[in-house]
Amino acid sequence: MQYREIGAAPQVVTVPDPEPGPGQVLLKVSAAGVCHSDIAVMEWPAENFPYALPQTLGHEGAGVVAALGEGVTGLTEGDSVAVYGPQGCGRCAKCAHGKENYCTRAAELGIFPPGLGAPGAIAEYLLIDDSRFLVPLGDLDPVTTVPLTDAGLTPYHAIKRSLPKLVPGSTAVVIGTGGLGHVAIQLLRALSPARVVALDVAQEKLELAREVGAHEALLSDERAAERVRELTGGLGAQAVFDFVGAQPTVTAAGAMAAVEADVTIVGIAGGALPVGIGSTAFEVTVSAPYWGSRGELIEVLELARAGAVEVTVETYGLDEAPRAYERLHQGKIKGRAVILPNG
Repeated sequence: MQYREIGAAPQVVTVPDPEPGPGQVLLKVSAAGVCHSDIAVMEWPAENFPYALPQTLGHEGAGVVAALGEGVTGLTEGDSVAVYGPQGCGRCAKCAHGKENYCTRAAELGIFPPGLGAPGAIAEYLLIDDSRFLVPLGDLDPVTTVPLTDAGLTPYHAIKRSLPKLVPGSTAVVIGTGGLGHVAIQLLRALSPARVVALDVAQEKLELAREVGAHEALLSDERAAERVRELTGGLGAQAVFDFVGAQPTVTAAGAMAAVEADVTIVGIAGGALPVGIGSTAFEVTVSAPYWGSRGELIEVLELARAGAVEVTVETYGLDEAPRAYERLHQGKIKGRAVILPNG
């Protein structure tokens, strides 16, 4: 499925099957996730569009090794693997720590994630440039696991840095309980003793939040910050994770944050939170992380293997992929949409 023209709907087209060159791995795609950031990309105007067209979509991918290029070791045909999306150069200081999501040379070298500049996973086959971008799935179901490569990894990376503040008696707020948010709730329940408060504008999303473990599920409106402070005896939350990132939600996140709290803006809807004396409670830390490290993806998959996190999914065939994006744009997806390009 490709985004082929600025402002047009994505289309399912036929392209030649890729062949692996030296060092490359060819995957037969088992499952590919659909993400709201794809919609954001397709809404960019022509003057700001950063990628070449046509763009094969899909930055969440899992598949079976179909062929190995010359020199590839450590994999065999038939292995089931997940794709680590935010690929870097592998040589800079950040990449040396496995933090390829923060590669300092990717832009300079023209390295892009699959589906976000490079050919993506919503296709029958996906070519991977280096085997280090593949993580074994073993007996994990690729259909329910593939969203964890972003919708699991991104909230895990965001939450992990705040765990020291999420002690017994603390409160964590999740704003936006869709694809990433409903996974964040499970991660918070698995990794911390904090009370988890979910906020969303849609009642069906709040019901999902309750299903996956939120202690409280509240409407995300102009009174949301006030309600969180009421729940916390006026203190506010020790960590607020905003998976929407629009100005109203970011402003509310700052208003409900306690002294020394973390406010983490994950959503990409353009909101910003001023930092300074009087703008927030004292010593509030505001961050805007991006994806996660390769090591953290391995940790997320181990949590899935242990049964601590599970993604609610809707599945679609390749020909139905445009409809999946329509439903996502309309806010009708429960959890995460997953495309099965090979049936």
